[in-house]
Order: sequence, then structure tokens, then C-alpha cells
Amino acid sequence: MAKLYVVGIGPGSREHMTYKAVEVIKKSDVIVGYTPYIEYLGDLVEGKELFSTGMKGEIERCKVAIEKVKEGKNTVIVSTGDSGLYGMAGPILELAEDIEVEIIPGVTAAFSAAAELGSPIMHDYASISLSDLLTPWEVIENRLEKAAEADFVISIYNPKSKGRKEHLEKAVNIILNYRKIDTPVGIVKNSGRKGTEITITTLGSIDYDRVDMLCVLIIGNSNSYIKGDKIITPRGYNIK
Repeated sequence: MAKLYVVGIGPGSREHMTYKAVEVIKKSDVIVGYTPYIEYLGDLVEGKELFSTGMKGEIERCKVAIEKVKEGKNTVIVSTGDSGLYGMAGPILELAEDIEVEIIPGVTAAFSAAAELGSPIMHDYASISLSDLLTPWEVIENRLEKAAEADFVISIYNPKSKGRKEHLEKAVNIILNYRKIDTPVGIVKNSGRKGTEITITTLGSIDYDRVDMLCVLIIGNSNSYIKGDKIITPRGYNIK
């Protein structure tokens, strides 16, 4: 019986994918995904039936993947990072009927970026996307307010696009109501991929012109600090 695998491919480079992800991609008949994500897979796609779309084609991709399974083909639908965070796991499970679905986890961008920055996420944290395509901006603002007030480390996804040039600055101004201006901020572009760019700065010194959709930001809590070229958020151990 054919099966649908919802696979998180991490940042998209082979060395950051799990063995399980590589295994199910290799044994699949069909691979479905956003066009750049399929390109990340390199020679793993050889000999496979491929279906891809551009941005905003998520539901179409899900429906195609489900239909391929019903045709008797083992099918993989890929997401970067983890398929359960801003990925395809949710819509697939909402749409799927009478087929077997397995979710394969991956390394989300926040954890990939955190490893490159040091240890900025060592305590409770919140993950917030600034994209208002599916979530009203008022809801995003409320979540930023509550996360900042609660002193969570905050990872910011989708910080800036051509149509959302001011959202990041608005978000930072909300957070500044609760954090000091010298709070550490890590900005990673192309985390885990070729062309990785790592910037360590502070909440009051972000260069907004250098931030785009390929970046993830990690904003420290009240105890986070910069040590050399790393950001550290203490876990709470009594280290002397």
C-alpha cells in the first residue's frame, strides 16, 4: 500500500537532513514541493516523478501529493526546516482521507541558526512568523507583545519581504517596550546552506537593510549575553 511522507529537509543541505528523511526520499516514486526546495535535494531527485509550484501553491501541492498516493505511488512532500512548523504537515493531515501519512521531522531554521550563533535558545522560547499572508497582523502584534512581556527568547521567521518592509521594525519596537536596547540579536541568512551570513548585534542596532526573507532572527531574553562571537542564554545552572 502506498504511503505519503511529509518530510522536513532541514535547511536544505544534505548534511543537515536526517537519515530517515534521506531514506524515504530515496525509496519514493514521487517528490512534491516548492520549486527551490526540490532543487535543494540535488541528485536525490534522480529517477523520480516531480511536481513543483511557486509561492502560494501549498494547497495545490498537498492535493497532488494525496492523489499520487491514491494512484499507488509512494510520495514525499517536502518542507524546509521541520514539516510541522510553518510546513506541510498541517494541511496534509487536514486534507488527507483514507491514506497512510507519516511525518518525518527536520531541523528547523531557528535551531540551525542557533547552532551557528552559539547557544541563544537554551531556555523557554517563542517562534513567531512576521508573514501576515495567513495570519492577521494584529494577531502577530499581540503574540509579539505577550512573548516579549513573558521574557521568552524570540525567534523571528519571515522577517521582511518586498511587500512587508516595515514589519520587522514594528516588531522590534514592540519588543523594545520590554527589553533593553543592548539585548543580543543574532541574524543568520541562509542558515545551514551555501552563502551563510552570521551577524551578531543588539536590539537597538539592527541593520534592517541587510535583512530579507532568507534570514532568521533570534532575540535574546533579559539574561542573554554576547561572549566573543557567540550569543549565550544561560540555562540557569550555577556556573562560576
